[in-house]
Amino acid sequence: MVTIPTGLPRRIARRSLPFLVPWKWRALVRASELGPIFLAGIIGVVSGVIVSILAATVQRAHEILFGLAPGTRLSAVAQLDPLPVLFFPAVGGLVLAAVTLFASRWRWRKRVPVDPIEANAVRGGRMSLIDSALVVVQNVISNGCGASVGMEAGYTQISSALASRLGVSFQMRRADLRTLVGCGSAAGIAAAFDAPLTGAFYAFELIIGSYSVANLAPVLIASLAATLVSRLFFGSTVALASHGPAMLSFSAYGSALLIGLGCAAFGIAVMQGATLFERGVRRSHVPSFLRPAIGGLLCGALAIKSPQVLSSGHGALQLVLGHVFAPEFILSVILLKSIASAICIGAGFRGGLFFASLFLGALLGQAAALAGLSSLPGAPDANVYAIVGMSALAVAVVGGPMTMTFLALEMTGDLPITALVLIAVVASSVTVRKTFGYSFATWRLHLRGESIRSAHDIGWIRDLTVGGLMRRDVPTIGASTSIADFRKEVPLGSTQRMILADDQGRYAGMVLVPEAHAERHDEEIDLPVRDIAEFRRSFLLPQMNAKEAMALFDSIETEALAVVDSRENLKVLGLLTESHTLRRYAEELDRRRRELAGEL
Repeated sequence: MVTIPTGLPRRIARRSLPFLVPWKWRALVRASELGPIFLAGIIGVVSGVIVSILAATVQRAHEILFGLAPGTRLSAVAQLDPLPVLFFPAVGGLVLAAVTLFASRWRWRKRVPVDPIEANAVRGGRMSLIDSALVVVQNVISNGCGASVGMEAGYTQISSALASRLGVSFQMRRADLRTLVGCGSAAGIAAAFDAPLTGAFYAFELIIGSYSVANLAPVLIASLAATLVSRLFFGSTVALASHGPAMLSFSAYGSALLIGLGCAAFGIAVMQGATLFERGVRRSHVPSFLRPAIGGLLCGALAIKSPQVLSSGHGALQLVLGHVFAPEFILSVILLKSIASAICIGAGFRGGLFFASLFLGALLGQAAALAGLSSLPGAPDANVYAIVGMSALAVAVVGGPMTMTFLALEMTGDLPITALVLIAVVASSVTVRKTFGYSFATWRLHLRGESIRSAHDIGWIRDLTVGGLMRRDVPTIGASTSIADFRKEVPLGSTQRMILADDQGRYAGMVLVPEAHAERHDEEIDLPVRDIAEFRRSFLLPQMNAKEAMALFDSIETEALAVVDSRENLKVLGLLTESHTLRRYAEELDRRRRELAGEL
């Protein structure tokens, strides 16, 4: 609870604590287990409306710009007029560059937007609503002009940001705020795919980082509410027809395993390729405001050959899962779509590879079937392998094996096919984790310097800093003091250790009091105490976290270290002991464990 000092003017209090709801409402929501569930329901409804509006906006933009019939998906068209295909992605790139330039000139909007994974991993679930709205505008421009990027990143961004703002308004606890951010992401994905279980497990695996009884109800309520609202706008999505036999042979399971391994290798190649192209663009001499336009022009040139590379690929995926295409067509679309996605992301278009990975995975699965897997005894047809490949490649790029398994289940309603999918996604997930270690989202965070591999909460470790743990009231003594004078000023038993400072007040080492009183130094009592000092070049900085401090304690085998302001000034700020650090670290670990179990 935030306490406002007595006498603080109401206008100042409101300005310093924006968007807070009345305290009675906050107390009611925070005190009851039904409070987060109620907020989750609100998040689901609002997210369902927003996702539906965004999807309709992008579809309408495609219809206007490319002359499509109402309801026709851009990537499902067999052929398009070359002029708008070349023109509009390039123009969209210019518009995107103008919006980005305007945002960068906005004095306080220069920071990099925080996505839901980063927010839950290091920021306790706090996201900027304005930054997220900017991301959505950029995503709509990118996808609306036909660039080869998906809208799922925009859906989860704005839904999670709204959930975060609602949680902050109610002053929710850290664990509850992280859960609400997961509810927003679950609602966004559930509304986009008409798949509530997929949305829920997307939140558990990728946004919250764990599943527990405490977060089960809010996440499911948000996911279901968003799905129902989305169905009010677009109706229920009809499940794909099942083409698999009732009983699958062992060869089918072996084939699913091979597809999973192949999709893992291809997914790593796609992620690395997008990164290499982006790095090459940044090193080029092309002005930043022209890069999206050039990327859009290149994407349009590829789309003349195959319109399936445009946009996220919803229509193209429906075609692939409903028909079996010639091998030459499949391989050409795989190549062109992969290149187009890498170009658009590298050129600066805003979006992700979620749906692109589903589309490419379906093509890979169908290609594997045509290569001979469907001819094995008891094997299902090519469309089943397309579903298996779709899920396996999505796991390699996005992550979340259970998320993609439930997506396949909700799309087909077929349990035998889901069993094949489960084998493929496990193989793909394990292979990527052991050989690459990142999903596309966490890989891009890693390139920015963030040590994040998942949404597990590591922010509390960063908050547990040396500056907050150290003892400040530590005495120092001059480094030039003789051992004899040191023994007089610091009697044995008065303290365990003393920090030395030189004539300029800079850190000069640490002396153990029993060591200074040891008999072996009786003949050296006229020497300065600095001669028996230890850890002259070993110290802590206040910005270090507890984990870094414990690693330093362990590496130099000491129980305490001085804390200085910087490596240059070496002004002594305090002292930190290993025992105190371990105790505080253990207390915080236990607190996180109880939060996970729903005991707090």
